[in-house]
Amino acid sequence: MHPRRLPSLSALRAFEAAARHESAKQAAQELSVTATAISHQIRGLEEALGVALFVRKPRQLELTSQGRELQQVLEASFDNIGNVIERLKTTPARQAVTLSTTPAVAVRWLLSWVCMLRDSHPGIDLRFHASHEAVALDGVTADLAIRYGDGRWPGLVAEKLFDNIFIPACSPYLDLRDAADLTQHPLIHFRPQATSVSPVDWAGWQKHARIPGLDVSAGLVFSDETHAISAAIGGQGVALMSRPLIADELAEGRLMQPFGPELAGKPFYLVYPESRRQDPTILAIRDWIVAVPGGLCPLPQ
Repeated sequence: MHPRRLPSLSALRAFEAAARHESAKQAAQELSVTATAISHQIRGLEEALGVALFVRKPRQLELTSQGRELQQVLEASFDNIGNVIERLKTTPARQAVTLSTTPAVAVRWLLSWVCMLRDSHPGIDLRFHASHEAVALDGVTADLAIRYGDGRWPGLVAEKLFDNIFIPACSPYLDLRDAADLTQHPLIHFRPQATSVSPVDWAGWQKHARIPGLDVSAGLVFSDETHAISAAIGGQGVALMSRPLIADELAEGRLMQPFGPELAGKPFYLVYPESRRQDPTILAIRDWIVAVPGGLCPLPQ
């Protein structure tokens, strides 16, 4: 494609303004330059084209036939450019949505599938707020959340995502098979620094298992669930983990469940304000979460 051979765009703009006003002075005022600069631009344009564009009279610029032809083309072109610029300026801004959830749910379940949301809704910018606390869904701190609890939060729609079953889990390299041998291995604890919902812990598990000599206060302690999972994968001990969040490691054999019992924790729910039940952006995030693979129970349609 051959490059366009155009005169100076500033000269064309100066000419169009002068032609529209029939005055170099008024064109200068519109373009915030001097009348001398306008006259200089027009003379340069005439020299470049080899034609006269104006008949110069004492108090008025009168277009020649060639000038009228050029003025009509430029006026239509500049109008089209202006219309496109205005349309682009009024294009709806990108929508930022903040989803609050626990670090483990964000990292181990959702992050790998953000591409699905980006493909289906490229105009939405998803922001994660990682917390174990129930933060305000006020559109400032967060817009919607994935929380574990009893599903009753006044003023919020709560849709159950999945049950939260906790199991003992460890690396197969520990070769742990019998619950009685648990006393010979370090326990890995997950204790969030601040949370309004108590997680299932080894003390609660021991009430059901009743392993003689098991010290549930000893072992490695992590405030981040993902770190506790990494320690278990690395063979650093036995962790009490949410089964849905380690499903991939169990399926791939990097973690194993050597024995029971299994304990039911609080289920996870998708929650958002009642007032935003029909909000298209909220519904887009909801639909994305429903479609994320991982064996989680689908939400009702």
